[in-house]
Amino acid sequence: MVQQDKRLMEVRKNIKKKRPSFRRVESWRYVRVKDPWRKARGIDSRTRIKSKSGVKSPGKGYRGPKKVRGIHPSGYEEVRVETIKDVENLNQRKHALKISSKLGAKKRMVLIDYSKRRGFKILNLNLDQREIDQLEAQLESSIAGLEDDEDLEDLED
Repeated sequence: MVQQDKRLMEVRKNIKKKRPSFRRVESWRYVRVKDPWRKARGIDSRTRIKSKSGVKSPGKGYRGPKKVRGIHPSGYEEVRVETIKDVENLNQRKHALKISSKLGAKKRMVLIDYSKRRGFKILNLNLDQREIDQLEAQLESSIAGLEDDEDLEDLED
């Protein structure tokens, strides 16, 4: 990542620290009023008038720098991946992978192996090397179990 981009990431981080949590007016008072932000519309609302005593309203001044908006904190662009074909057109210096949760263990292992060999960073791996080895052992044992079943079928004939 370029030096300027690193600086912008730091600026974004500092802005995020100072950004207030925008809460819906009186959500702390009534259970029926949920917490996510809604614009204040009351005729006497201190928040709508933007007085000091009102709740802070979201505005464009709280946004981060445009160049680093939507970039993962690691500095990579996030890309959701389901197949090996999705990985082929990506750049390992620019993109980081998020493997789809729809994939099963078998296809996930193949995709992880392929992307690691190509040098990609995987953001949602959530597995350490020991768990990966256990999954591979399970896959091998299930394949061996299938081969044993074929041997049994041959014996029955």
